[in-house]
Amino acid sequence: MSLRERIETKLRESFSPERLRVVDESLMHAGHQPDMTGTGETHMRVQIVSESFSGKSRVERHRAINALLKPELDAGLHALAIEAAAPGEPVRF
Repeated sequence: MSLRERIETKLRESFSPERLRVVDESLMHAGHQPDMTGTGETHMRVQIVSESFSGKSRVERHRAINALLKPELDAGLHALAIEAAAPGEPVRF
């Protein structure tokens, strides 16, 4: 199972989202550092809409997702962009 798939599975199990998209953006960051070739799963973007985020601030939403994905971050995920919303909130995705 790829890192993208593992992230998606964890997010689905924890937040039961009505919308979820996990995008591997690693290729866009090739060459930013000597060991970043764009071939690994180093940069991910999470776009998620979940009732779990209702009444929560942007910081609280990010903290919840970062805590859930801490093992992936500790294992080499270099960057995680998060776009999290509650149902009915405007989104750009």
